[in-house]
Amino acid sequence: MTRTTVLKNLRILDPSSNLDENGSIVIENGRIAAIGSGAHNQGAPEGAEIVDGRGVIAAPGLVDARVFVGEPGAEHRETIESASRAAAAGGVTTFITMPDTDPVIDDIALVEFVLKNARDKAIVNIHPAAALTKGLAGEEMTEFGLLKDAGAVAFTNGRNPMHNAQVLRRAMTYAREFGSVIALETRDKYLGAGGVMNEGLLASWLGLSGSPREAELIPLERDLRIAGLTRGKYHAAQISVPESAEAVKTARQRGANVTCGISINHLTLNENDIGEYRTFFKLSPPLRGEDDRKAMVDALARGDIDIIVSSHDPQDVDTKRLPFADAADGAIGLETMLAAALRLHHSGEVPLMRLIDALSTRPAKIFGLDAGTLAPGAKADIVLIDPDEPWLATKETFVSRSKNTPFEDARFTGRAVSTYVAGKRVHSLG
Repeated sequence: MTRTTVLKNLRILDPSSNLDENGSIVIENGRIAAIGSGAHNQGAPEGAEIVDGRGVIAAPGLVDARVFVGEPGAEHRETIESASRAAAAGGVTTFITMPDTDPVIDDIALVEFVLKNARDKAIVNIHPAAALTKGLAGEEMTEFGLLKDAGAVAFTNGRNPMHNAQVLRRAMTYAREFGSVIALETRDKYLGAGGVMNEGLLASWLGLSGSPREAELIPLERDLRIAGLTRGKYHAAQISVPESAEAVKTARQRGANVTCGISINHLTLNENDIGEYRTFFKLSPPLRGEDDRKAMVDALARGDIDIIVSSHDPQDVDTKRLPFADAADGAIGLETMLAAALRLHHSGEVPLMRLIDALSTRPAKIFGLDAGTLAPGAKADIVLIDPDEPWLATKETFVSRSKNTPFEDARFTGRAVSTYVAGKRVHSLG
């Protein structure tokens, strides 16, 4: 028998039921037995563990739909186990791994490898996304049905865009029969191919080649048209310019089954943060201008952008401590996604309920995951958030094996103080 746990004196936020009230959460056998003011008034069962959460917000555990893990092939950057501990520290109870490993996650044995390691070593829920094409080469489709049966929750080409429209059409048609989501990053093969930051005046001043917004927008609009043609489920993995958000909105109005995400970096940082060639800010897509950032925050608040992802992408000193144009793209983000998102709450730009929806409930719904809700009977995957906790993000505080964060030495207000997975506390500040 599992001991009953009662989390009391909480402000409970659950977008799945539009719940925002003070009360308690009763956890029994890893699931939520009761929640809200009624649970608080009932009191605690005899022998229950009592946790007083006065001043703390309880929300569904965060769901991160875009996480790169080095295992297999680059365990020195990140393992499944270390990524799970970083996730728990950031309030993330479920995440989806990308197939960009060595070897690529493009067959059943490798999907099973990820799931077995997650069961044996991880402290949060981990779901693999399988490669859309063999070797991520963009030419030959993988075995969707077999991979889904093995446990793949989506199909993606990871960091690699899809350039062959005919292959993409076939893939979307095939995936539709299995009810699977195709999640893609859009980047034109030739337009701005050598670009290493946002095209504009700042890139010219720095003497760096730029990537125009059209390099993202043109392939995105193609993908949205193919999604409408095939009636498949399509997810734009991470967009960065307001024209992209508008294109997704227009496609929805045409009846296409499409969604989109944005990385927390593109909501809270802009191209000026690159400063004097700071490679921890070298990302794909590149950081855009401040006007673009503000427009994307507005689109998130309206719901035109569905979800926020960390786009956690560990890199080591050999790939980041290089001239800006030569450095690898990517930044870690599992541990800072929530804290950075809370900046949008404190500034009054995005309501807290919408933030939690974008960080938890909505990604769980898009990818069909058993997560993102505090409804009675649901798994007790819960994050307790102190929205006013001040802290400094130093590399010594990060659990991730890699330290390539754009938020190094950043001051934050708010963080996860406890994380529960299936009713078990897997992270606590003390």
